[in-house]
Amino acid sequence: METKDEAKNMRAVVVERWGGPQELGEREIERPEPGLSEVLVRVHAAGVNPVDWKTRATGALIEWGTQPAVGWDVSGTVEAVGPGVGVFRPGDEVFGMPLFPRQAGGYAEYVVAPARHLARKPAGLTHVEAAALPLAALTAWQALVDTADVRPGERVLVHAAAGGVGHFAVQIAKARGAYVIGTASAAKHALVRELGADEVIDYRSVRFEDAVSDVDVVLDGIGGRTAERSLRVLRDGGRLITLPGPDDVPVAREGVRASWMLVEPDHHGLREIAALVERGGLKPVVETVLPLAQAAKAHEIGEQGGTTGKIVLTVD
Repeated sequence: METKDEAKNMRAVVVERWGGPQELGEREIERPEPGLSEVLVRVHAAGVNPVDWKTRATGALIEWGTQPAVGWDVSGTVEAVGPGVGVFRPGDEVFGMPLFPRQAGGYAEYVVAPARHLARKPAGLTHVEAAALPLAALTAWQALVDTADVRPGERVLVHAAAGGVGHFAVQIAKARGAYVIGTASAAKHALVRELGADEVIDYRSVRFEDAVSDVDVVLDGIGGRTAERSLRVLRDGGRLITLPGPDDVPVAREGVRASWMLVEPDHHGLREIAALVERGGLKPVVETVLPLAQAAKAHEIGEQGGTTGKIVLTVD
C-alpha cells in the first residue's frame, strides 16, 4: 500500500550536472501541486526534442529550478485543477508544451502547467502520438501560419523535411494550400512525399539552390550556411524563417525578410493543430519509443542526428 509520503513523490528525470546523456538520472522527487490557473497532469508520454539535449549539455537558455528537470512535450490526464481553472476538469486527456522556455520537467510522472499551455488531446491519437506534437508542431505552425502567413499557391521550401519540425511543416504548409518542396536524404523521399510534398530534393547529391527557385517561404531548421544559401532561392517578397538561433539569421537583400523565431506555449495553436489532426491533415511520425528510465538513450539517439519524425518516452 502506498504511504502518505510516497503519494507526495514521483519519478522524474533530472540533470545531475551539465554534460553528456550520462548526466541524466531518474530520481524520486516531490510531486508538484497546482496553483492559481494551473493543472496537475499525470504524464503518460513525453516527447524528446533537440532543445532537450542542447540545454542538458550546457544549461543555457533555460531558467532552471533547484533540481534541473528536462522535457516539455507531454500528453496525459488531468489529475487535479487549481483555483480559477475553467477549461479542464480531472480526467480530461490533454497535451501541450508547458512553460517553455522555462523549466517544466516533462520527463516525469506528473507535471504542473498553466491551463492555457495545454489543449485537449486530439481524438484518435494515442498519448505517445500526441506527445510527439506540441513543440515541433507548434514551431511549424507559428513559423508558417503566424509568422510567414503562408497563402494558397505559394511555394514553400522546408529543410530537413523528414525531421521533427520538418515533417509537421510539410503537412501544415500543404494544408494551407501551398506548393511544398522538401529537402531530405534519398531514403526518406517516399515518406516526405507521403506527407504531402510536391517535390523532394536529395541534399546530399544536389545543391538545393541549383534545383529550386522563386520560393515564397523557406523554413530552415539547420542554420549556418543553409540559411545564407536559402536567400538565393527566394523571390522578391520572400520570407526566410530560421530556427536554430538569432546568430543564424543572414543579412537579407532588399525585398526579402529573414527572421529568427522561438516557439512559445499557445493554447489556440494547440487547438488548431488538434483540429487539423482530427480532419486527417496532420499526423505525427514517431520513430523511437522508449521507457522513461531510458531517457539517456533517447538523447544519445537524438544527438546522432538523422532522426525521422520524433522520439517519445513512455511514463506509465
